[in-house]
Amino acid sequence: MLEEQVKTALNTVRPNLQADGGDVEFVSMAEDGTVSVKLTGSCAGCPMSEMTLKMGIESYLKDVIPEVTSVVKV
Repeated sequence: MLEEQVKTALNTVRPNLQADGGDVEFVSMAEDGTVSVKLTGSCAGCPMSEMTLKMGIESYLKDVIPEVTSVVKV
């Protein structure tokens, strides 16, 4: 159930990433609330990807799903 909420939330931020030629893929969610994602397209090699991950994706997921503690890229 929680994984589905995360996937739905990622679908909300996905168009913003796709507008710049990138994307995000859900990989897994650990019991401690850590969400693992894979950044693809232009996001994969972008020097700003860490900021996008933490200030964008992680911030949004934590706001809409309180069980999310962090987001990491794999």
